[in-house]
Parts: sequence; C-alpha cells; structure tokens
Amino acid sequence: MLFSSLLIANRGEIACRIMRTARRLGMRTIAVYSEADEHAQHVKLADVAHLLGPAPAIESYLNIDAVLAVAKATGARAIHPGYGFLSENAEFAEACASQNVVFVGPSAEAIRSMGSKIEAKRLVAAAGAPVVPGYHEDDQSDARLLAAAREIGFPVLIKASAGGGGKGMRKVSDEKDFAAALAGARREASAAFADDRMLIERYLKAPKHLEMQILADRFGHTLHLFERDCSVQRRHQKVIEEAPGPTVTDAQRERMGRAAVQAAKAVDYVGAGTVEFITQGDTFYFMEMNTRLQVEHPVTEAITGLDLVEWQLRIAAGEPLSIEQKSVNKNGHAIEARIYAENPRRKFLPSTGKLVRVKFPDNVRVDTGVVGGDVVSMHYDPMLAKVIAHGKTREEARVKLSRALAEVELAGVEHNVDYLRAVLDHATFRAGDYTTGLAEQYHGELVRERSDLGAICAALASKEMAQGLRVWEVTDGFRLNLPHSYRQRLKRNRKPVSIVITDNVVLVGDNEHEVSDVVWRGSKLNCRVDGQWVDAQIIFEDQSIFVIRHGDTERLGLYQEDFDALAHDAGTADRITSPMPGLVISLAVQVGDVVAEGDVLMVIEAMKMEHNINAPRDGKVLGVVCAVGDRVEEGIELVTFEAK
Repeated sequence: MLFSSLLIANRGEIACRIMRTARRLGMRTIAVYSEADEHAQHVKLADVAHLLGPAPAIESYLNIDAVLAVAKATGARAIHPGYGFLSENAEFAEACASQNVVFVGPSAEAIRSMGSKIEAKRLVAAAGAPVVPGYHEDDQSDARLLAAAREIGFPVLIKASAGGGGKGMRKVSDEKDFAAALAGARREASAAFADDRMLIERYLKAPKHLEMQILADRFGHTLHLFERDCSVQRRHQKVIEEAPGPTVTDAQRERMGRAAVQAAKAVDYVGAGTVEFITQGDTFYFMEMNTRLQVEHPVTEAITGLDLVEWQLRIAAGEPLSIEQKSVNKNGHAIEARIYAENPRRKFLPSTGKLVRVKFPDNVRVDTGVVGGDVVSMHYDPMLAKVIAHGKTREEARVKLSRALAEVELAGVEHNVDYLRAVLDHATFRAGDYTTGLAEQYHGELVRERSDLGAICAALASKEMAQGLRVWEVTDGFRLNLPHSYRQRLKRNRKPVSIVITDNVVLVGDNEHEVSDVVWRGSKLNCRVDGQWVDAQIIFEDQSIFVIRHGDTERLGLYQEDFDALAHDAGTADRITSPMPGLVISLAVQVGDVVAEGDVLMVIEAMKMEHNINAPRDGKVLGVVCAVGDRVEEGIELVTFEAK
C-alpha cells in the first residue's frame, strides 16, 4: 500500500517532479523550503509547505532535525530526499527510521558503503571489479595524499569521497598546484557534503563516462535499465546525457549491466541507484555508485517507458518489482540537455537575478522548477531546467532537441542554451564517439562569439521605445520634427558601444550594416540585416534590453556614465571587482603584497562551487576591500591593484 502523505526534502525541478508523480498516485505532498525559496514553485505546488530556516543549506535543507520536525508536525509517512542535500546521508536515513518515517532510498548501511567513494572502491575491488588506479585509503593527511599523487604520477584527479556533481573535484597537472587544489577541494566537499575526505586517482585523458541505472526491491530482485552516456561535461559537471550509449556494444552492455547488478547486491541495495563507470574502448572501470536518483534519469524513463520515481515509491512501500530483466526493452533514443544559469563566455560563471521571461517548448519533455518572476539566488545549484527529446533514432532525438532548445526564451540571467545547441550540432557529438574531453577540446567552437545582430536589434527597439513611431515603415525619407539619424549608447559586455541609425544603415562601432523591411509585432522584431532575415524577441526590464534569438539571449543595457568609476580610474590603480554574487571564503593576499599574473587573490563561493579571483597582471596590492565571510554582489570592488 502506498503512502498517504509524502514529504519531499528537496527543492527545484526534482521536488516538482516528485510531487507530480506522488499526486498522480494519490499522495498528499509536503514541501520544505528555506527563506530564499519562500516563493519557489515547489512550495506553490505542494499541498502543504513548511519553512526550515535561513537560505544557507546547512541551516535549512541539510538540517536533519528541522526536516524531521516538519515530518512529525505534518504526519508524513515517508520522506523522499530527491538528489543532492540529504539524499546520500546515512545519518538522515537512520534518523528517519528512528522516527518511524520511511526513507525513500536504500539502507543507511548501503549508503555508507557506496556513498563513500573510498569504501565503494574497496568493496567492488574485493569482488573482482576493475577500479581506476589510485589512492583509496584512510590516511587523509595532506602529506600522504601528496605522496600518493607522486606515486600515481601527474596529472591526477582529486575527488571528494562523498562527492558528486563535480563538487570537491580538481584536476592537477603539476605538483606545485597540488596543495592549493587539495585545500579548495576539501573546502568545497565540506560545505556540500559535510565530509572532506579525498581520494586520488590517475587522470584518464580521453575516457567516456557511462553509467548503469539499477532498480532493486526488498526481495532480492535487482535489474539494470541499460546505460546512459554522460561524457559531455564541463568542470566535471554533466550537461548533456543520452540513452542508450551511442558506442556501447551489446556485449559491453551485458558485462557492465552484470557488474552493476553485482555491485548493488553486494550491499543489499534497495531502490533506484546508479553505478558509474569510466571507460576507454571496450575496457571499463568502476568509478562510484550514486545511492539516489540521478538528474539524468528522464532519458532512461524515455527509452524504457518506466517511471523511476513511481518505482522508488512502490519499492519503499514494500512492493516487489513486477518486471523481469528480459522484459526491459529499449525503445528508440533519448537525449537530455541541462539548462544552467551560467555564462559560458565567462568561463561558465554562475548567474543570478530575476527571471523576467521564461518560456519552454511544449513538444518535448521539460522538467523545471522555475517560471517568470522567480529569482535565481546564489545559494543553490544553478540548474534551471532539463529538456529531454525522444526519437526512434539518435539523429531524430538530436535534431528534435536542438530545435526545441531554439524555442527556449529565457531572460534575466545568463544561460547556456546556445552552448547546448552548439554541442548537439558539433560533428564530434553527432558521430557519437566523443569523450569527456569534448568541452575542453572544442571550447572555442562551442562558445560562439556573438555578431552585431543583438546590438542592432536592441538599438532598433530602443529607438522604437524612445520615439514611439514606426518610422522604419516609411520609405520616402521624410522626417517631421525628428532627427535624420538616431544615436544611442548601449552597454554591451560591460563596455559602452555607440550605435547610429541613419535611414537604412546601422553603424555599430565601426561596423556598418544595411537594415531593411523592419516589422514589429508586439515585442517580436522581424527585419533584414545585410540581406538576411533576422527575427528576435525583445524584452525591456528596468535599464536592460534582452534580445532573444534561437534560444540565445543577449543582455544589453541603456548606457549611463559611471562618474565614480571614472574618477577612480583616473588614478594609477586597477579595480578588481566580483564577477558574481557570492561569499568570500578565503583571502590569499594583504595590502602591500606583490603578486604575479594569475596568482589567486581570494576565493568566492557561489552556487555551491568555488571560484578563484586571480591577479590580472603582475603588480602590487594597494587595498583589500572585503573580508572572509563577507557576502559580495556582482561588480562590487574587492581589491585595488597597481599594475607593475
């Protein structure tokens, strides 16, 4: 019998996803939220919602006592942890059991065994499964980890034992960078998982990242639901996943599936889980097991027709699996793209702000937890949505997904939709034999430079708003009380750009473009630029103009002179400002320090990841305008700096 009520101890798109399935099964849904998520969609979707605490996750979503207090107050029969936060926390699973609340997931013992990468590798190695050469021992002193790295040989990969999502992970190519990388990985892992234990592994230069989805009930019945290829990653974070793997043979699939099932049975695993492998050619190595549902589970659902959240709930309620391995079939191909609030053109820095426009296509599956008007804060993961396309063939799914992403309309934060389309359309991805090095190897091709089209569209919209007349529809050259040309200064890429519109010519800086056939339909602009048809959605918000074209969004500002900055810049000092809102977690310099270009000045944490602020050139630190623990906004001055 399924539960009468379910508490979802998570947020964002996964909380919304779980709630929809639970409601379909007749359950009452209970949401928990932090002060930053008071108006979030998962709160609005739930039957009941309770405040946990302040925005920092450690004071809200990671607060076990607070979550269980809500469960007791609401009479929740079960808690679904989603993914992230407490989903792989053995203490939380035990605490649920002590309160007679069902934890929708495996046992605490299984979480401890497989949730720790160190313990998991020991376990599967003892069972005969191949593991990546590395250090997986208990001595966690910095000196021992450095010695292990030397023994393995650089480059090495530092990985958080309790990690996931690229957090607490660093590639180190040179011994001189090891200490700083280890310290950063420890801080990040401690903040995200409350566990700073590390393992060191040989860095494989051109592998594929494959994973097997498993389901297991309480009666010893365990099966796999085929593999997913998750090799498209940037900064060790997956961005595109597909199922089945385009290069996986039936023989390899069988061997990996068997290894995944054996790994699960070794710890009496119950529920949905994922066994991850790193592969080169036909050889695979066990990497880790995620004792939870994965972000990329929709592609498995698409090709198998199974609802994994429903099966999690049924298994947790004590129901046996009603399907056999031989009855699980692959139907076509599915590809998922993760839309993040980040700026690929600025090294994928996270982006925060109010979402002034949100529109997703309706011909594909979209899992999201945001709508227009929501605020993307600095406190949590920057993922906005997942877009999933399913087709009879891989090529059909790829084309369908690319076209769907072209219909996405997002404004208010920077995002990666154009980057995702560039990956999907790249020849290496289309061939299917890409590796985890794809994003780095083809960075220059995937992060596409913008043309003048966005600035042209913004200038036309600015003129339209300023004059309130459809002057472009008049072709006789006659002007009544209007200047012959229209001049505008916009802010683009943080710099001013001068634009002049004269008859059918638009001058962007020194670049001249012929513009004709301008037609407005509400906020939709159609025109010809240099003979080519251009269409764009134009959105004004405060002092910003958002130009949305084929899924990409360019933000331009109405330029205003910053006299304070001009006065400051008139001196000899440089102003080093924060590239994003965040929390200052360490300072590496003080007034008077002489630094070299690239030296780390400080570290800022935003959206659960660390970001180094580096010296732009050789010079001297004249002033430090922040302290550890300060919350800083984008653009705020951090350091005054005199170039050498």
